[in-house]
Amino acid sequence: MAATVFDPPERFVAGTVGPPGGRTFFLQASGEGRLVSVSLEKVQVSVLADRVNDLLDAHAEGTATEVLGPGDTDPLATPIEDEFRVDTLALTWDTQRASVVIECHDADPEEAPEESLQTLRVVLTPEAARAFARRCGAVVSAGRPACPFCGQPLDPTGHICPRANGYRR
Repeated sequence: MAATVFDPPERFVAGTVGPPGGRTFFLQASGEGRLVSVSLEKVQVSVLADRVNDLLDAHAEGTATEVLGPGDTDPLATPIEDEFRVDTLALTWDTQRASVVIECHDADPEEAPEESLQTLRVVLTPEAARAFARRCGAVVSAGRPACPFCGQPLDPTGHICPRANGYRR
């Protein structure tokens, strides 16, 4: 198994490349002169943010988790070349260290041969994990606006709304 570990990273963020409607989502970790980017789906970023918040709410009681200020709003570091496409995400709470561990795998660890599995593992403090989740939410919501009638994303070229029975753009 080829594992890249950032414990802790200098920076761990979610970001996108491309115009709304055609964005590619990335997780990017950096530290000790290394930069690792992995690509994933929008829904994976959204679910990861929700689960990180749920994990912190459940396990980080008595630990400072709120981020002061706006957090990291800088763009992704360049060059943006994904090491692999994320297939499976794992999220755990390390009780001994009071930290969040996020693992990104290019395949399901239970099904793939161990020697071919690529993994990115990031260990975050509760504050860093909350900041990461907040940025994930902002990145996901920064896409195309939703149609006020059906809730589907509006394209710049037009939108055929199912609630209008396809007659209006």
